[in-house]
Amino acid sequence: MSATRAIDLEDTEGLLAADRDGLLRAASSAGAQVRAIAAAADEGALDALAGGDRPRSVIWVAGRGTAETAGSILAATLGGAASEPITLVGEAPPWVGPLDVLIVAGDDPGDPALVSAAATGVRRGARVVVVAPYEGPLRDSTAGRAAVLAPRLWVSDQFGLCRYLGAGLAALRTVDPGAGVDLGALADELDAEALRNSAGRELFRNPAKMIAARIAGRRVALAGDCAATLALARHGSSVLLRIAYEAVAASGLADAVVALRAVSAGSSVDALFHDEEIDGPPPERLRVLVLTLADEQTVVAARVAGLEDVYLLAAEDVPDGPGGSAGSEVLPSLGGPVSPEQQLAVLALRVEMAAVYMRLVRG
Repeated sequence: MSATRAIDLEDTEGLLAADRDGLLRAASSAGAQVRAIAAAADEGALDALAGGDRPRSVIWVAGRGTAETAGSILAATLGGAASEPITLVGEAPPWVGPLDVLIVAGDDPGDPALVSAAATGVRRGARVVVVAPYEGPLRDSTAGRAAVLAPRLWVSDQFGLCRYLGAGLAALRTVDPGAGVDLGALADELDAEALRNSAGRELFRNPAKMIAARIAGRRVALAGDCAATLALARHGSSVLLRIAYEAVAASGLADAVVALRAVSAGSSVDALFHDEEIDGPPPERLRVLVLTLADEQTVVAARVAGLEDVYLLAAEDVPDGPGGSAGSEVLPSLGGPVSPEQQLAVLALRVEMAAVYMRLVRG
């Protein structure tokens, strides 16, 4: 018999007792991380970016992890609206020069790719922003010639997506006032989301616990229907593996719909002839959680209409049942329309806290 004691999602004391590594506190710090970025910007950390002409391009250099995901989200949501193109790369491009802003993001100040990119940007006269611990080789390579948004609150990189998003938004707003969002408002939304997902809140009113309950014991895929939500789906797959040790696929919505239609067609025929006494329990069905933005929700709901075991996950609501369009509890704290970046940050925090609950229920 296993020594692991399962904990119910409604058992507040059991969940808190099982959180020996402080995962709930770390996940809930997303708002504080963004607020720290806003404070650094207010203190003048990005003043070196403000002068001069509008940049030719903004280059986001990140090798892996949540820093790369944040760059993908920023490029997908702001690339068409910003006055300058946003480029996501793994190293400094050969054409970088004085007309460009180079943002180096990561959690390892000794990463050769980040150090080389920062050194190249400084040497060629680009405006360089370091969104990483400012120490070791990274500090030596820039020698005080870069704007620095180093983390002020230490959390594991798996919970750092919102910090990178906040840093990117702050830098973009400095060079292009029309491209950013209010970081204070974003931090408030993240704090409100963390409160909604707190351990003491009942499952039916707790978005993160609802996600955890829907994933537990099922074959699950996270899906997105645009570049930003697909990047978020991949982030969700990553944190569920790293935190909850759960293997959850991430795919585009089109691929998930094809799979669901094929599974539904086969299962409807097999169910006619299936005998549990002879054939055993029926095969486990695939469940798809679709991450969606508010502007896309109606279209996405129409695409999955009629399919079973599909749930839409939007920042403003918590689906009550399969199919997404059937009933939802609108979360009042979001109040009104918010930017795609805010919605994605809220959804990221929700999925991260769901991963934590899945880890904690094992005891």
